[in-house]
Amino acid sequence: MNHEEIKRYFESTPPPEVVQWESWAKISDTKLFLNSCYIGIHNFNGPLEMCPAWWHLKDFYYHIKRNVSDNNQTQSE
Repeated sequence: MNHEEIKRYFESTPPPEVVQWESWAKISDTKLFLNSCYIGIHNFNGPLEMCPAWWHLKDFYYHIKRNVSDNNQTQSE
């Protein structure tokens, strides 16, 4: 999984506009957050795995995927 695949995922399946990511982190504009991550990754001079924007994008992607699968399991019960 790389940032281009995650970008395509969010383009085809946009996340909600507001996301309570952690108890201490609420994202009030996910489009702005994602664009900031993409720009940070694009401008980073170094290995992708060392880029903080990549960490944020990857963690956010896993958070959204986990919540989608949790919601699907809850709805099917």
